[in-house]
Amino acid sequence: MMGMHHLVPTPASRLVIACILAALAAGLGATEPARAAQLPSGFSESTVVSGLEAPTAMAISRDGRIFVCEQGGRLRVIKNGQLLTRPFVTLNVSSVGERGLLGVALHPNFPQTPYVYLYYTAVKPRIHNRLSRFTARGDRGLLGSELRLLDLPALGPTNHNGGAVHFGSDGMLYVGVGENAQAENAQSLETPLGKILRLQPDGRIPRNNPFFGNTTGQARAIWAYGLRNPFTFAFAKNGRLFINDVGAGTFEEVNEGEAGANYGWPATEGPTSDPRFKAPLFSYGHGGSPTTGCAIVGAAFYEPDHRQFPVSYDGSFFFADLCSGWIRRLDAFSGFTPVAFASGISAPVDLAVSEDGALYYLAAGDGTLRRVTHTP
Repeated sequence: MMGMHHLVPTPASRLVIACILAALAAGLGATEPARAAQLPSGFSESTVVSGLEAPTAMAISRDGRIFVCEQGGRLRVIKNGQLLTRPFVTLNVSSVGERGLLGVALHPNFPQTPYVYLYYTAVKPRIHNRLSRFTARGDRGLLGSELRLLDLPALGPTNHNGGAVHFGSDGMLYVGVGENAQAENAQSLETPLGKILRLQPDGRIPRNNPFFGNTTGQARAIWAYGLRNPFTFAFAKNGRLFINDVGAGTFEEVNEGEAGANYGWPATEGPTSDPRFKAPLFSYGHGGSPTTGCAIVGAAFYEPDHRQFPVSYDGSFFFADLCSGWIRRLDAFSGFTPVAFASGISAPVDLAVSEDGALYYLAAGDGTLRRVTHTP
C-alpha cells in the first residue's frame, strides 16, 4: 500500500510532470500541509476530502458521487462528502514515474448503464498501458467484470503515458496516449502512441476514423496525432474538444481537437506557422513567474446545468499548471484569451465542473479534493 508521499513543487523548478509524479510515487520530498487557494472576490473553496494518495484524475457522476484515481492503483469513491474506505477497485499497476492508474470515465448514462472505464499501467504479460471497462454494483466494481478494451504496446521509459479518457458528444470514447518519451512515435501512423484515439464504447474501432482505411491494427483507432503527452483534455457540450499537451523545454499547449489533425510534435512546440501542422489554440512558456509553468494539467469547460459563477464564465475552459500551482481559464467571450483564476495550489492535477455549477480540483501535493463555489 502506498503511503502519503508528496513533493513540494516550486515554480522555479521547471520540472516536467515525470519528475513530480515520480517523486510522489517514490516518497521524495516533504508532505505538504493543506493550504487554501487564492481566488477572485466572491469565490470560496472547501475541502471535500483529504488523505488521497497521489491522486491523478477524477470523474463526477450525475448522482453526485466522485470517482478518484490514485496512482498506486486504487479507484476511490467519494459519496455524500465522505471518502469511502473500500475502493471501487484496486488494480495491480506499475506506478514508477508517470505510470499507474491515470484516467477514469463514466458511461454517459451512468449509473443506469453501470460502466466505469479506467486507463492504467498493467504489469502482465509485459508493462503496458491498458484501457478496461468495469461494471459497477453500488459503490464497488463487480468482481470479475473487467473487460479489456485496449492493450497498448509495451512501454520503454516510464514517462509520457497520457491517460485521459472521455466520451465525446458522438458517443465515442476518446483516449489520450503519450509517445512514451520516444518522440518519433508521435508522427508515426503505425503506432497508437502520441495520439488521441477514438473507440466505440465496447472497444471496437469505428470505421469512420480518419486513418482507418490506410492503417492496420490499433493504428486504425488514431483520431489525431503529433502529440507529446496529452495527459488531460475535455469536451464542450457542443462537441468542441480542447487537448492539453504537456510540453518539453519551452511551451505548454492547448490544442483544439480536429479529426486527422497533426499537432507537430517533435518538429514544433508552441506557436507555429508551419502549414503541415495545426497550431495551438493557446500556449504558455516555462519559467518561474506566476503566469508561466512547466506542465499543463486539468481540463474542464464551464457549462453546468445550474450555473452559479458569473455569466462571464459561461463556456470558459479551465486548465491548471502542476508546478506553478495556478488555475487559469480561456474566456469564451473574448476569443479564448487567458484569464487568471486561482493560485497557491499544491500540485493541481485535474479539474471538473459539477452539474450544480461548482469547480472541483485535485491537489496531488497535499492529497485533497477541493470545491470552489461563488456567492453572488
